[in-house]
Amino acid sequence: MSTDFTDYVKIKERHAARATAAEREKHRSEKAKKTGNGFDASAGISLDDFYAYMPQHNYIYTPSCETWPGCSVNARIPPIEVHVGKFIPASLWLDQNRPVEQMTWAPGLPMIIRDRLISQGGWIQRSNVSCFNLYRPPTIGSGDAAQAGAWIEHGRRIFPDDIDHIVQWLAHRVQRPQDKINHALVLGGPQGIGKDTLLEPVKRAVGAWNFSEISPQQMLGRFNGFAKSVIVRLSEARDLGDVDRYQFYEHLKVYTAAPPDVLRVDEKYLREYNIPNCCGIVITTNYKTDGIYLPADDRRHFVAWANLTKEDFEDSYWRDLYRWYDNGGFEHVAAYLASVDLSGFNAKAPPPKTLAFWEIVDASRAPEDAELADVIDKMGQPETLTLSQTAARATKEFSDWLLDRKNARRIPHRLEACGYIAVRNSSAKDGQWKVDGKRQAIYAKASLSLRDRAAAVMKRAGAR
Repeated sequence: MSTDFTDYVKIKERHAARATAAEREKHRSEKAKKTGNGFDASAGISLDDFYAYMPQHNYIYTPSCETWPGCSVNARIPPIEVHVGKFIPASLWLDQNRPVEQMTWAPGLPMIIRDRLISQGGWIQRSNVSCFNLYRPPTIGSGDAAQAGAWIEHGRRIFPDDIDHIVQWLAHRVQRPQDKINHALVLGGPQGIGKDTLLEPVKRAVGAWNFSEISPQQMLGRFNGFAKSVIVRLSEARDLGDVDRYQFYEHLKVYTAAPPDVLRVDEKYLREYNIPNCCGIVITTNYKTDGIYLPADDRRHFVAWANLTKEDFEDSYWRDLYRWYDNGGFEHVAAYLASVDLSGFNAKAPPPKTLAFWEIVDASRAPEDAELADVIDKMGQPETLTLSQTAARATKEFSDWLLDRKNARRIPHRLEACGYIAVRNSSAKDGQWKVDGKRQAIYAKASLSLRDRAAAVMKRAGAR
């Protein structure tokens, strides 16, 4: 860039002399102590609002955590005097004095995480480096926990048997956003009964910018910026189809429990970066029989189901509740959630299996599951089996279904539900085994140890 820096000397008459880097850092620290999060709402735009993000050589604007190109920073911030009569662009000063080597999103840690970097395996110590923390704490005002009764009663009205676990789960998100809860919260019931209304104060308690709302399609997509959330609310869609329901369930595992302890965030136009896996998943659904898929051995979902309808509520109920929200109720709920005793809540333990959980499990079972289980029983529940072997023992109608190519992607899920999983042949590119003169998959009992499973499959593959 061809810029005549001698012209900048004239700026000296219009701008006060700039402080040294050490003085600026001291000034920034003093502001951080006053505001609590490092942001000064009355300051406008100043040099103290920026850090140089070295991997992409752009600049993080701290009030919004957005990145700016160097030309935009220089357009808003006058040149910096480094010696008497010598000025340099603001972007260059930031490169030299306020660089960060990484960025992440980590509740419970300061905006600038010094002497640490985050990798896919977790935090690593390294001197004289910094990681910029994109997390911003909530800013909701103070309330009175004793006055949160209207919200508690609303929750108890729609989920009378499950409200205690729901409240503890939500309180954990408010009190310990940096810790992972190893199960999702499923809130189900008909439309218009106030499931979203129950979550509205929680959104403000954790910070609206830390609360994401996405669809299953977004969850399955490439970009996952929603992972930078204390709570991810998933509006569950109906009729995803068998394959998509299984795929959705498998994909969701990464976000509902840890490990993995670190997630890789991919956002459009940004370099990928690592964050601690601490998001909490809330799934809201109106459908029990054709909504989400849950297997009987699931350990990652707590299901609460409401048996009310929208006709059970007067129109005035919603007006009164939201009027209370707008007149201090949000703050009272936040205060209440911040005070809930979590000593008896184990965030890492599998959640209780409710009646609604088992109803969804039963609804997830297709008629073919029972037929397949009957065929396997007829075969004597062997240690291994192949699809052709199973089809040969089935009725003609079910045999045709098993061998229909349209059902090929469903079969592994059906067999897994019956206790059999595919064992890959590591010596073949397609993972198949040569059995009875043709290449095909071999399924082994999931209850076998890895060693016994491998031995059983090798025995089956060697049989003629």
